[in-house]
Amino acid sequence: MKNLYKLENINLNYQLKGNDIRILKNINFEINKNERVAIIGESGSGKTSLLMLMSGLEKPTTGSIFFNNENFCKISEKKKTQIRKKNIGLIFQQFYLIPNYTALENVMFPMQLNNINEEEKKADSLLEEIGLGHRKNNLPSELSGGEQQRVAIVRAISFNPEIILADEPTGNLDRKNTEIVSNILLDYSYKKKISLILVTHNMNLAKKCDRVIKLFDGRIEI
Repeated sequence: MKNLYKLENINLNYQLKGNDIRILKNINFEINKNERVAIIGESGSGKTSLLMLMSGLEKPTTGSIFFNNENFCKISEKKKTQIRKKNIGLIFQQFYLIPNYTALENVMFPMQLNNINEEEKKADSLLEEIGLGHRKNNLPSELSGGEQQRVAIVRAISFNPEIILADEPTGNLDRKNTEIVSNILLDYSYKKKISLILVTHNMNLAKKCDRVIKLFDGRIEI
């Protein structure tokens, strides 16, 4: 099976009041195409930092991150932005919907960036699929947390990325919405053959993935 991501000897250090804080320590793993991987660990274990590195939004102190054989650590910020725009769907715990865009416009936005035709029709269809067709003209402030996260998910998959990087997508949701949102996310990943990296504290959700990586104190726990 072909690798989508390959992380080699990743270390991430921060300077805090003159002290060198080691966040990630000698991280090595690969992610295959059409694979769903959960990353679990206690708060402060480095899960979110790892996801930020994989998205290209941060750089490791040492090591290499390859995406489709392209070394994220050696390409320009412009090239990384182009890769994210076309290939990586991002989902965050805080939703990050555009506040003055309706649900429909939020889902359309990445399709417009990628010049995808009939973006309104496709966005409308996606919202119908997740039971929010009747809310398409509502602003994020008019939606519940569960509804906002459903919009964030279909926005992330709307342009058919190769992978979704999801950081605690159910972290702010109640049990009912956690079940709804996690099922939508996994169903779309399988149906559209989109790889998924899922940072979560939810072991029930993690167990639904193909593989689980556990971080402890910045290291992968074997």
